[in-house]
Amino acid sequence: MVQKNKSLVWDVILSGLIKKMYVIVTRNFPPEVGGMQNLMWGLSKSLSKLNMLKVFADYHENCKIFDEKNTFSTERIGGPKLLRKFRKSYLINEFLNKNKHVSCVIADHWKSLELIKSNKKKICLIHSKEINHKKGTRLNNRVLNVLNKIDYVIANSNYTKNLAIELGVQQDKIIVINPGIDPTNEIPKKDLEEAEKLFNGKSNRLITVSRFDKRKNHEKVIMALRNLKELYPSIIYVCIGYGEEEENVKKLVNELNLNNQVVFLKNISDNLKNALVSKSNIFIMPSVIHNKSVEGFGIAFVEAARYGVPSIGGKDGGASDAIINEKTGLICDGNNLEEIYSSIDKLLKDHKYKEYGKAAKINSYNFHWEKIIESYKKIL
Repeated sequence: MVQKNKSLVWDVILSGLIKKMYVIVTRNFPPEVGGMQNLMWGLSKSLSKLNMLKVFADYHENCKIFDEKNTFSTERIGGPKLLRKFRKSYLINEFLNKNKHVSCVIADHWKSLELIKSNKKKICLIHSKEINHKKGTRLNNRVLNVLNKIDYVIANSNYTKNLAIELGVQQDKIIVINPGIDPTNEIPKKDLEEAEKLFNGKSNRLITVSRFDKRKNHEKVIMALRNLKELYPSIIYVCIGYGEEEENVKKLVNELNLNNQVVFLKNISDNLKNALVSKSNIFIMPSVIHNKSVEGFGIAFVEAARYGVPSIGGKDGGASDAIINEKTGLICDGNNLEEIYSSIDKLLKDHKYKEYGKAAKINSYNFHWEKIIESYKKIL
């Protein structure tokens, strides 16, 4: 299945009228929801303001309505995963051959560049998990065969950069560019009121917005909550998301008799999600390494910061690029329950989160797309 929001013929006609065009190849694009989807959407919007842009993305339900609203051309490729990779590569190669004004191809995964046969400038974004294959293995060799032959590798954090170097990626190809965020929009009053209802009058407010998986470490936060509720009777923890660990986390809440302290939400609007974050005291996600999965950056920390909400993140991974420890939040050992407990206590005590939150909001401006895109412009 191939779906286009503007015809290939139109693309070719336009190519004769323009001087430069960028191509984005992505496996993660709205209307699908997620951090990577937000990253590629923000990058696409920003690049489309500079030059013509063509996006090749995986098919998703309701994508036609979404794509028709955009100012750039999006071509969707569906079908079985294995066949989709070959079909997408064929279409991209065909497009690059016909459009001589394409100056750069940007991909969000090394696999997306594996079959691209072109001498155009190539850039690949890396995030940590997808390159984290033991050195010398077949998968590691495939990663290196792509990344060491392209022009630039963009790491989402210094942690990811160092991981890539350890695994054999050439250091001189790697540039660290953190993911960007959009400025805040005004949150509708009805969503702010709904958020207040969900907090149920409680004043010590923690929140996590993420998938439920082992590395996000919801369990340790909940275990810390068991003791914190004695010190802070008005504490509440809102968990927004879904995932394979959801039922296990809910079971733990029941076992520890914390049903009055923990609220689970999913499939809510962006406005309500933002309202809940904006009315929280602390965003918490003390991530750990689980198998090969690690938090490469943590865009959710920066998204919370733009509302003046400080974060608690884990020392494993790239959270330290998003959180300035002891200034915009705290970095702790996610495997150490006592550190998680003391970090929450430190920010709640004497409303310390207010001071950290002000600094977090100021620092969040450094991650606005209008600033982040300047780093991309230097290598395009």
